[in-house]
Amino acid sequence: METVILAVVIAVVVIGALGGLIVGSRRRKPLPPPPPKTPDITAPPAEPHVGDEAETPRDEPRRTIEEVDLPGGAAPVAVEEPPAGPALEEAPELEIPEPTAGRLVRLRARLSRSQNALGKGLLTLLSREHLDDETWEEIEDTLLTADVGVQPTQELVEGLRERVKVLGTRTPEELRGLLREELLKLVGTEVDRSVKTEPEDRKPGIVMVVGVNGTGKTTTTGKLARVLVADGRTVVLGAADTFRAAAADQLQTWGERVGAYTVRGPEAGDPASVAFDAVKEGKEMGVDVVLIDTAGRLHTKTGLMDELGKVKRVVEKHAPLDEVLLVLDATTGQNGLVQARVFAEVVDITGIVLTKLDGTAKGGIVVAVQRELGVPVKLVGLGEGADDLAPFEPEAFVDALIGE
Repeated sequence: METVILAVVIAVVVIGALGGLIVGSRRRKPLPPPPPKTPDITAPPAEPHVGDEAETPRDEPRRTIEEVDLPGGAAPVAVEEPPAGPALEEAPELEIPEPTAGRLVRLRARLSRSQNALGKGLLTLLSREHLDDETWEEIEDTLLTADVGVQPTQELVEGLRERVKVLGTRTPEELRGLLREELLKLVGTEVDRSVKTEPEDRKPGIVMVVGVNGTGKTTTTGKLARVLVADGRTVVLGAADTFRAAAADQLQTWGERVGAYTVRGPEAGDPASVAFDAVKEGKEMGVDVVLIDTAGRLHTKTGLMDELGKVKRVVEKHAPLDEVLLVLDATTGQNGLVQARVFAEVVDITGIVLTKLDGTAKGGIVVAVQRELGVPVKLVGLGEGADDLAPFEPEAFVDALIGE
């Protein structure tokens, strides 16, 4: 019995093995290739799905746009591509500055908007029927508030009191003329206010610009370059303010706009060296004027002020300075006079530039700073525009003070 069962098991195993071999051999047999499909001419091409890979480009060559005939037109002309190479930077277009002649007269309306309060206040007080001591004190206060200064105020009031007493009756026109004459005496009409840039025996003229940070000194230097270019001069700029990172870039931008060359040195370098090189370059180039922008020294730091004196001495190894212009912010009032005194002790100031004069009602600072330094106001800044730096003209200034 056991023998029969064993024989049956063996037979089953043998049959299973043979079946597996047959199935395995069938699976390994390669499938016949599919029959070729007949293309469906009417069926539109399948739209690609998002994310599908691009198909391999066809072997058929494609025609360029030059080979395609456009309907109703001539064959396009092939555009020749420029040769490959580094891109050239376009030179900035030079600006033509506004002529300086009569510039303050054209800007008088802007000046009068801020200064008119002083003139109107004085005219109102002088128009009172009885000019008693109290009224004259009010006139003094008005002048002092406008930063005219104590001594100039006393002189003006004394002159007005004498003239009014002689005049007797006072019409508005007479008062206006009276006030205009007395203010012109204070401001001064006989002083030479021209910026010295044309020495007779040599070229170039050398101008150094000094002043405290925040007064608009570098901007004023750039605007002064425009004034000179407008008058037909050639200019080299010296960026000797090496302590303020953006000063040299700012000055160079001003110069590029009018075609002035800028000499600059490394950041935090020696200012005297830059100033020396600027004058040297100016001589070699044969320009008319060299403008040197110095660092905005804080007047309380003696060491920095001494360095400003060093810049002046180094420049004078080439030639004497023709101008040393002190830039003052008109809105600082009496504090500007303190700055002026300190600078005058270090370098010989020859002229004053008052910036932001259109932004203050204290136009009397013109009189006060001239008295303090004994030098004239030569230029005034009347706005943010590139051509808002104007030669100072006493008549136009006083007319702006008292209005039309």
